[in-house]
Amino acid sequence: MVNYKELGLVNTRDMFARAIKGGYAIPAFNFNNMEQLQAIIMAAAETKSPVILQVSKGARAYANQTLLRYMAEGAVGYAKELGWEKPEIVLHLDHGDSFETCKSCIDMGFSSVMIDGSHLPYDENVALTKKVVEYAHAHDVTVEGELGVLAGVEDEVSSDHHTYTEPEEVVDFTTKTGCDSLAISIGTSHGAYKFTPAQCTRNAQGILIPPPLAFDVLEGVEKELPGFPIVLHGSSSVPQEEVDMINKYGGNLPDAIGIPEEELRKAAKSAVCKINIDSDSRLAMTAAIRKALAENPGEFDPRKYLTPARESMKKLYIHKIVNVLGSAGKLAE
Repeated sequence: MVNYKELGLVNTRDMFARAIKGGYAIPAFNFNNMEQLQAIIMAAAETKSPVILQVSKGARAYANQTLLRYMAEGAVGYAKELGWEKPEIVLHLDHGDSFETCKSCIDMGFSSVMIDGSHLPYDENVALTKKVVEYAHAHDVTVEGELGVLAGVEDEVSSDHHTYTEPEEVVDFTTKTGCDSLAISIGTSHGAYKFTPAQCTRNAQGILIPPPLAFDVLEGVEKELPGFPIVLHGSSSVPQEEVDMINKYGGNLPDAIGIPEEELRKAAKSAVCKINIDSDSRLAMTAAIRKALAENPGEFDPRKYLTPARESMKKLYIHKIVNVLGSAGKLAE
């Protein structure tokens, strides 16, 4: 077994407490490869922000669990090389689907795990989450549970409908399970197509305007669970400039739409202390690669198109940290 502390990682407990008190959110960026990881660490080091490295079950299978363990340790060392004296980096399992998956991640050095039993009947969700919490807490690993279902598709997680979180259930759920944070559903969605055109309106330029998030649900949860760490999944904004670039250079992403950043800023000032972002970096990477290859069709050195992709993602991450989540300069004293 590998303990995350041996890798230089931290769990989410302290950073979430500071985020709630300070009215900002910790960035939780998903990664699948080295370039994404480099960009995340460069952005976090430059902005002096705590950061959560998220790995889905699919990403873990893609990258290999042994390599991930060393990538996480390497990320801490890289952060120090960049001048980050005491890195605050979490390695988190996103959408763990079973006790066995969560246990395996904990045993391989993850410092935080999510167990997603939201698709199960309520009592089964409680029982599964409690089982994961008991194992995780024995190793000082923090656990994120989930109530409510998000629509959309991302990796192996998919649903064709929203089920908003019921505020009256949250006290019972967190008390019975002992989870450290709770992902809720207030209208965010997974993937680059978070809403259908029928769910949106169009402005004078023909751009889709998504429906507002259900802040009444969030406020209800905060009332029932004051000061408890809340998480938002499916919170990519799907930058239109990246979508336009992908489409310009041969892509096909019609009517891709995300969560407006002003809504995320509002959420970050509440008890929402962790906001998950995945699709935005995928779009930034894909757009930069398509552009580089279109402009240099004879290029076959991956470094030549992955370098601009990495820089594009770094720029995106810095923007999210500074202008949306508000976590810049929020490292532990």
